Amino acid sequence: MEFIMKLKHLACFAALTTPLIANADFLSVTAGAGIWDESPSGNFQKITDPVAVDVENNLFWDNETQGYVFVTIEHFVPIIPNFRLIHTKLDHDGSGTTTFDFDGDTFTGDVSNNISIETTDLIAYYEVLDNVVSLDLGLVIRNLKINYTITSAGSTTSDSIDETIPMLYALIGASPWPDLIISGELSYIAFEGSSISDFTAKVAYTTNFFVGFEAGYRKQTFELDDVSDTDADLSFDGVFAGAYIKF
Repeated sequence: MEFIMKLKHLACFAALTTPLIANADFLSVTAGAGIWDESPSGNFQKITDPVAVDVENNLFWDNETQGYVFVTIEHFVPIIPNFRLIHTKLDHDGSGTTTFDFDGDTFTGDVSNNISIETTDLIAYYEVLDNVVSLDLGLVIRNLKINYTITSAGSTTSDSIDETIPMLYALIGASPWPDLIISGELSYIAFEGSSISDFTAKVAYTTNFFVGFEAGYRKQTFELDDVSDTDADLSFDGVFAGAYIKF
């Protein structure tokens, strides 16, 4: 896909220019999981469709509690970046009476649907600052998987997408006292009218017993302009909370 290839070239260039400044003083491994109470909004359509499909009014999506898991490895080896792996799965389904056109089919009457959006992010980052103020910069390799089915009495359509997308990554945080960090984190890429972003603002605290807790706000957005003949303006946002073990 031409769009994806251009994104890869842009992100690879950014990776080559990322500063290599700080490293952890020791080896640290963190593993955790949590729940995300997210609300969907927005719409999508094929470029040949007359009107976009609204996820709330046409597909009847609502708030859902989703899950996420993550592993972080930080080390003291110069040049080699630190790594974080995050997996998030969003499942939405709905049914109701509506009428809309999508991908050449007309759906009318009692329409049901389900969609699964999975993101697996491998983040390679460097600690530019690691003290009272934290600054991480790096690159994300995101695997994006989407599976959907839409069904009505006269029509059924289903499809799947599996793409690997590079993104830029940054984290800035502050530690008012040891073992507590307040941070904002962003993964982002934009090109030719399209953009994908994942923003997190959170508070995390690690106890003296290798157990930590985090809570905050997260928002994922997908703005696509004629990507695989599809336009989309989708967002998923809400509060989250999780726990982790750090050793």
